[in-house]
Amino acid sequence: MSSSRRVAIITGAAEGIGRGIALRLAKDGLDLGLFDLPRSQQKLEQLAEEIRKEFGVRVVNVYGDVSKEEDVKRLVDTVVQELGSLWAMIANAGISVNRVLHETSAEDLDKVINVNFKGTFFSYKYAAIQLIKQGKGGRIVGASSIAGKKGMAGQTVYSGTKFAIRGMTQSAAIDYGKYGITVNSYAPGVIDTPLMGYLDEYHTSKSGQPKGSWTKSVGLRW
Repeated sequence: MSSSRRVAIITGAAEGIGRGIALRLAKDGLDLGLFDLPRSQQKLEQLAEEIRKEFGVRVVNVYGDVSKEEDVKRLVDTVVQELGSLWAMIANAGISVNRVLHETSAEDLDKVINVNFKGTFFSYKYAAIQLIKQGKGGRIVGASSIAGKKGMAGQTVYSGTKFAIRGMTQSAAIDYGKYGITVNSYAPGVIDTPLMGYLDEYHTSKSGQPKGSWTKSVGLRW
């Protein structure tokens, strides 16, 4: 199936920043491939239906795990098959496990690296393969963070992965510019998302402070 509309993939699209990106790109008239974990199916289906009704664009939902290479390849293949092409990959999916370095387990280390760094890597990789094949340029965008520009207390591994995404993005931009493909990352500050609620709960349980106090202390703007 082909369309004159540009097509964008957003990973981690069911809620938070990914959901906001999906709504904005739909408003701008792009067809969308939305990707999230199977447990987010209800939220993603509701989002897709909202987008179809309000903006009249086509939406394809795909479920899987960005940390698994075969899932990301399947994501790109499915979206291209259903919507005809690819123009932009928004590698938004990410997680955080907030611990100081010496309290971070190997399991948590692997979990954050697998989702944040490997998941972004795989998203860049299969988007680049498809965009180069099409020969019409395109956009690749990844989620860094304010913690990818400056280290933050209790975020050793998270911050490390977000710094890594910046380095990968800059290198990929050099490699793919000759194909008309731009590669950029965005670095949000503290945003009111479910992830931020999880982090607030963790920090306030440790400090004994009221819920919401941690997010306010790091500059959340309601």
